[in-house]
Order: sequence, then C-alpha cells, then structure tokens
Amino acid sequence: MSIILGIAAVACAVAALVWARSARMRFGLIARIEEDVKAAANSQDSFVALQLARMGYRKELHNVVLYAVLTIGFSVWALSNPTANTGVLALLVLLPAIVAISWYRTTGNEITLTRQRLSIEKRAEEVIEQEHLAPKAWAGRLAPDELPDITDFEVGRVYQAGSGLMAGDFFDVFRIDKHRVAGVIGDVAGKGIESSITAFQAKYLLRVFLRQFRDPAQALEELNQQMSQTGRSEEFISLVVVVFDTAAGTLRFSSAGHPPGLLWHDREVQPLRATGALLMLDPKGTYFSREFELELGDMVVLYTDGLVEARRDSELFGEDRIAAHVRRDPTVAPDVLAKSLLEAARNFAEGPVDDDVAILVIKRS
Repeated sequence: MSIILGIAAVACAVAALVWARSARMRFGLIARIEEDVKAAANSQDSFVALQLARMGYRKELHNVVLYAVLTIGFSVWALSNPTANTGVLALLVLLPAIVAISWYRTTGNEITLTRQRLSIEKRAEEVIEQEHLAPKAWAGRLAPDELPDITDFEVGRVYQAGSGLMAGDFFDVFRIDKHRVAGVIGDVAGKGIESSITAFQAKYLLRVFLRQFRDPAQALEELNQQMSQTGRSEEFISLVVVVFDTAAGTLRFSSAGHPPGLLWHDREVQPLRATGALLMLDPKGTYFSREFELELGDMVVLYTDGLVEARRDSELFGEDRIAAHVRRDPTVAPDVLAKSLLEAARNFAEGPVDDDVAILVIKRS
C-alpha cells in the first residue's frame, strides 16, 4: 500500500505545482487589471474583472496549500507506516489530484484568453478615446483656444461647439506682413468630418492668398476658384475677411455671403455686409471690397450665424441685438465682449444655443 501512498503523494505534489503556476499567472493578471483600473478609474468592467481575478487567485492559492499539505501527509504516512491499509483513501485523493492536473491546460487557456480579451478591450477603448479626441483636435485647428499676441491689437474670441461631433465654423487672426493684420471668420454649410476638412482647407489656403493679393476680394476670388474644384457641390462657405493696414491707416474687408460683421468706428456701429456670394456657389463668382479709415479704438466684431439664429420660440436673437450689445459698452476688452455676446444669446434663448457659435473681436489699440 505504501506504493499507492507514494503515487498519491507524487500526484498531489504535481497538483500543487500546477496550481502554484496557475496562481502565479493569475497574480500577473491581477497586476495587469489593477493598472487598467488606475488608468480608468470609472471603468466598472475593469473593476468587476479585478474582483473575479482576485477570487480565482484565492481559490488557486487554497488548492496549492491543500495539495502541499496532502503531499507532505502522504509522504510521511508512506514512510512511517509502509504496511498501512490506506489504499482506498489514497485512491480517493489521487482521483481529484489527477483531475486537477488535467485542468491545468484549461486554466492556462482561460487566463490567456482573459489577457487577450483585456488587450482587445484596451485597444478598443484607445480607439474610442481617439474618436472622442479627434473632434477636439479639429476644433483646436479651426478655432484655437490661444491666438497670437499681435502688437497694437487686442483680440478676443469665443467658440462653442453645437450638438454635432465635428464643426464647420472657423476663425483666424495672423500678421500678413509688418504693417498688415488679417482677421477671418467663416462657416461651412453642413456637419461632420467633410465640413471640417473643407473648413480646414479654406482657412489655410486663405492665408496663402492674403499674402499673395493685397485686396481681400482678390484673395476670396482665388479661394473660391480653388475650393470649387474639390467636387463637393453640396458644400458652401460663408466667410468674411478684414485686413488692418496700420501704415496706410485703413481697414479693408470683403465678405462672401457671411452674416454682417460690425465695425465700431467714429462712435457708431457700421455693418460689414456681404460683398459677394457664398464661396463654392459659382466658380466664376466675383467679389469686391470696401475700405474705411482706421483709427485707434476702432473695433471689428465678427461672428457666425449660430449667434444670430439663437432663438426663443420663433424669435431670433438677430443682428440688431448684437449691434445694440456692442453699442452698450464699446470700450470693454474684446475678450469680455465676445463672452458677453454669447452669454446674452444664451439668456435670450433661455438655455443653451444648439448651433455652433464662433465670435471674433479685434480692436486697434
């Protein structure tokens, strides 16, 4: 009978080693899941997976201790009582030990599959996160949070994304040359990635054309011709560009079907109305520009149609309210004016404004 006890001791020892290896793999899995839980504290799935892994680890650790004790017990028994009649007991223990050894492959596969599932889920979360960040990255290019510090000018801006993931509103402020500064705001009809791509192309092509042509109307004509070749017949762009020339003391603007911006000049508000049709409507469309004297304290307020069309029931916020808001305190800082305009539209609508809204205020200081 001591031979049977010896076989049972060996089987229990192997079972203890198998469960020990499984427990070690499970412990590594726990460490992996704990990293995921720390990286995503609000992930309920990761937390549940961690609890299940810990339960499995405790079960396997219990089996290690059990079979280790049985190994020692059968070994001592076989050596101290070689003639003891314990065959039935040894066989009863031997059977589950053999089953435990045969389950090792299944347990290892389970842990491997769990690791693979966690890796797949993590990659899926990263993809979702990238999809979530993509609209913010586009918005950061089209309507940046930070604008360049331009000598002799104060600039304020505000941007609010609407309900869509990708927006077509954009603005830009940059120095064309030593004496000229350009301010641009525009809106691409439609939503989604296609509109955002069109807005991105228009914004940076216009930079090139404004450096190439002194007249903003010529820059718009060239932009219209180039954008009309994209083949997106369902898209149109409204856009207004203002060029400040500190050497000539002038302000020149051209507008492609955009809601009228406002110029605070000579203690009065003057609308900057469209000087041509929407871009991409007619490849051969023509545009003209208007020019004003530029004085210290002059200010331009540009905005997209989301501000004008903020509504309370069927009534729009409208251009008159925007002009009245500017007249109320034209000496306020541009950044404050832009934010207060959006807040006024929200108060008028008695709630959030659903459409994209971009506001750009540039003041000659």
